[in-house]
Amino acid sequence: MGKYKNLIFYITTIAVFSALMYFFIIEGQTLEVKENIVAHTSSGSTWENFLESFKTNLHHPLALLLAQIVTIIMTARLFGWICMKIKQPTVIGEMIAGIVLGPSLVGMYFPEFSAFLFPKESLGNLQFLSQIGLILFMYIVGMELDLSVLRKKAHDAVVISHASIIIPFALGIGLSYFVYREFAPDGIQFTSFALFIAISMSITAFPVLARIVQERNLQKTKLGTIVITCAAADDITAWCILAAVIAIVKAGSFTSSIYVIIMAVAYVFLMIKIVRPFLKRIGDLQAGKNTISKPMVAIFFLTLILSAYATEVIGIHALFGAFMAGAIMPENAKFRTLFIDKVEDVALVLLLPLFFVFTGLRTQIGLLNDSHLWMTAGFIILTAVLGKFA
Repeated sequence: MGKYKNLIFYITTIAVFSALMYFFIIEGQTLEVKENIVAHTSSGSTWENFLESFKTNLHHPLALLLAQIVTIIMTARLFGWICMKIKQPTVIGEMIAGIVLGPSLVGMYFPEFSAFLFPKESLGNLQFLSQIGLILFMYIVGMELDLSVLRKKAHDAVVISHASIIIPFALGIGLSYFVYREFAPDGIQFTSFALFIAISMSITAFPVLARIVQERNLQKTKLGTIVITCAAADDITAWCILAAVIAIVKAGSFTSSIYVIIMAVAYVFLMIKIVRPFLKRIGDLQAGKNTISKPMVAIFFLTLILSAYATEVIGIHALFGAFMAGAIMPENAKFRTLFIDKVEDVALVLLLPLFFVFTGLRTQIGLLNDSHLWMTAGFIILTAVLGKFA
């Protein structure tokens, strides 16, 4: 008997609300009297209308982004697997995948497909998403550092990183002497051009190096810790020098770049002396637990985003803010492992390949279209190699 009562109740409810909807639709049509309603009529068949709608959906920004992600991940995994088989880092395969998908290969031989899958107006969304992947990855790298080793070797790492800048920097200035007249933009002074070339020659590809160290499981060893710290100090110094170069180009003086350096020092002081003790207290609340509560996760993610935002606004790349946010996380190994498990798979498998593939997508080897340009490119590469091995 109870089943019948429930059935009658459901049928009555549906009937009442159906009647209400019908009433409002009929009454709503009376509101169209004074409105300029344009009736859309289709001249094509139902199939043609479906195809037109399908084509529109294919070009929707979200659909396009999802198609790009699927294509990039599949291609990156393929070339990454090939590189692993020949004992090379998978990051090399990911960058090769970008070159293959970009204007150097697919764009050259299949321009219509390339224009459909990677139109220029869509690359901005892909770039921002790849930057999110890079930020999460650098956060993980910072958390995986062995701080006990870092404290003992921090001074050595800073000295090594700055010493490694000098020779490539000098070679970069020498290189600029030979390429200034041909490649310098109009109106740019030699000093500004030379400093920019010198920075480009001396800077370390921090994300690439971090990916190789992480992939080889060296991040918790003494060597891996020193290498990552050297690369971080190297790049922060290079970004400060770049800020000085930009200030010289724009304002003709070095003075304005001093503010960038002061803000960078203040940022590091704030993170170590204020934010780190605060996060330690938050981490102590989780001591002995096998999970991290969602409010705690929110606090640490906010710290990551605010730190990355701060370094981006200061004029140093957001990846350094993410790296610093990871390094000052509570030192409890169990706590760090729990948090890394929450982030690592999404960052490394889904988002990070987008960054390295996007780097390749912007590479257009076809621009080197004569022997002179190839000789110049070879000369620059040789100078860079000599600078790094000197």
